[in-house]
Amino acid sequence: MIRYILNKLGYSLLVMFGVVTAVFFLFTVLPGDPARMMLDQREDSGQLKAVKAKYGFDKPIGLQYLYYLNDVSPVSFHSNNAEHYTFLLKRDYRFQKIFSTQNISLVVKWPYLRESFNSQGKTVSSVIAETLPNTIVLAFLSIIIAMIAGIFLGLLAGLYKDSWLDRAITIIGTLGMSVPSFFSAILIAWVFGFILTKYTGLNMTGSLYEIDDMGEAVHLQLKNLILPAITLGIRPLGVIIQLMRGSLLEEMNQDYIRTARAKGLKESAIVRHHALRNALNPVITAASGWFASMLAGAVFVEYIFGWNGLGKQIVEALNQLDLPVVMGAVLVIGFTFVIISILVDILYAWLDPRVRFN
Repeated sequence: MIRYILNKLGYSLLVMFGVVTAVFFLFTVLPGDPARMMLDQREDSGQLKAVKAKYGFDKPIGLQYLYYLNDVSPVSFHSNNAEHYTFLLKRDYRFQKIFSTQNISLVVKWPYLRESFNSQGKTVSSVIAETLPNTIVLAFLSIIIAMIAGIFLGLLAGLYKDSWLDRAITIIGTLGMSVPSFFSAILIAWVFGFILTKYTGLNMTGSLYEIDDMGEAVHLQLKNLILPAITLGIRPLGVIIQLMRGSLLEEMNQDYIRTARAKGLKESAIVRHHALRNALNPVITAASGWFASMLAGAVFVEYIFGWNGLGKQIVEALNQLDLPVVMGAVLVIGFTFVIISILVDILYAWLDPRVRFN
């Protein structure tokens, strides 16, 4: 088991290395001078030179790549020279030295995602920390809604196979998987947040916390969570319905189900105590994967509903050409994918030892 976990961690490190490399070169080759983006066209030659030296933009692309790897790596080398780019102390960043020479120190630290172009002196980590919790809340509620509704509807479709109810639920699942998120977000916001707002009491836009009209207090607005959570949960709902239906039908044809029927057990007891438990395995796997993908898929939903989350932050950063925020957000989403994948693999290996030998 330990060897299996170590192998998964090794593969995950390679994946993250690939993500970091792709993110750096993807945004580095974009047209435009990052230093000019930071100064918003108000620069003079002295300011431009200072910004390029501070962030390493005046270095060759290969050296910039090494600097970026050094920044995002939790174990990295840093110069003891206050004038050098890799001097860590001037960033006021927490770290622990492993060893140090006269010129270089090897330290352990949190990944440094650099500073936002448009928030002077504000780190990307702090920008993401302000919005990521809202996205996690939205994604978590969405997957809960999708799992509860999807398991229930998939169970009904499997139990009443080939009936009108089965066909209706299958259509719902197919529509859920095929409708783009931005279209369903616009439609749901318009219908329930505008046309039927007198009956629903819901708004077209809003975030988890809102400032009152006097601008003096911040209030928790849970009702603003309803529409974006339902919208974000539509696509995983369709997947879970199909998985639950197919998995249940497969389990109901297994030999142990026939044995249970031969013993005289009631059909409801067979489904509840035997088939349902085994049929949930692929659903749990899909739900785990969808939770990670929701962090990326929430971009359009958050922006349309005005939800102050990571997805909305990415759109705003792209509009403002705030590349460090976009790069940092992509890395956080990729890291989340990797961590959840590792946890799911370990859980499956623990539940089914045969997985370790595949």
